[in-house]
Amino acid sequence: MKILIVGLGSIAKKHIEALQTLKVDTKIYALRSNPNTEIEEGVVNIFNLDEVNIIFDFAIISNPTHLHYQFIEKLAKKGIPLFIEKPAIHSLNNAEKLVTIIKDKKIVTYVACNLRFHPCLTFLKNKIETESLRINELNVYCGSYLPDWRPGKNFKEIYSANSSMGGGVHLDLFHELDYTTWLFGLPNNSKSILRNISSLEIDAVDYANYNLQYDTFTANIVLNYYRRKPKREIEIVLEEDTWLVDLIKNEIKNDAGEYLFKAVDFNVKDTYLLQLDYFIGCLKNKHLPMNSLKESIEILKICLNDE
Repeated sequence: MKILIVGLGSIAKKHIEALQTLKVDTKIYALRSNPNTEIEEGVVNIFNLDEVNIIFDFAIISNPTHLHYQFIEKLAKKGIPLFIEKPAIHSLNNAEKLVTIIKDKKIVTYVACNLRFHPCLTFLKNKIETESLRINELNVYCGSYLPDWRPGKNFKEIYSANSSMGGGVHLDLFHELDYTTWLFGLPNNSKSILRNISSLEIDAVDYANYNLQYDTFTANIVLNYYRRKPKREIEIVLEEDTWLVDLIKNEIKNDAGEYLFKAVDFNVKDTYLLQLDYFIGCLKNKHLPMNSLKESIEILKICLNDE
């Protein structure tokens, strides 16, 4: 397989590692903007898409979010299947135009929300689909400390801290909205609060609060950039019990503290391997993958509600 990677940052390197672990027969190309950039082992640098005569099996779009749109459009017009890092785009401007291009060119797309492959969430997905769970309330929380994300770098200069570059906790932690709607479907109504008044003093959103209204329960999602000790949990308040899903410890417990599920020896980097294996399998078997660009934009509409 010939694979094009647009953007060779930390996420792209995780995808490269996953491809190498999968032992798929691949040749990886990276579209670079600087001819003097360093060479990544096992990756061929290219500098102008229009000057190479290569038929790519698919492209991974993993450059800064604010640049996604132009490359999705360019590569879709070339007929290349797309594996797009979340969030697919950072603004809804001309989003429908992009959806139309994808549809007209019959492009296979997958928006990479790797937490859909977290064993705790796949366990929950199975429970929800096979058992009649009476949920009264759902509380989702994800908070961590942005200055710790990329050691050695000034956090105020990275894209996460800058709204003009597609930064903001609501976009960076898009996973929480994604997996909530993956598990329970799109809500009937939603409300949101997006703010940036914390001590981090950045211009991007550093606090997001979503209220999603379903037929029989309400889901609350809280995201932030300023929590010193990371926390990523889902509290599911059932009719007769409460489950606590810890996505860092990879475990689910009930009110009595009993384990309902525990993923031993699991590392979140495994999700990158699982989702690439899934996407490549879809391409090989001519199956449409879940979470197409069109589907993900519906979730993005909730994410960007107040912008």
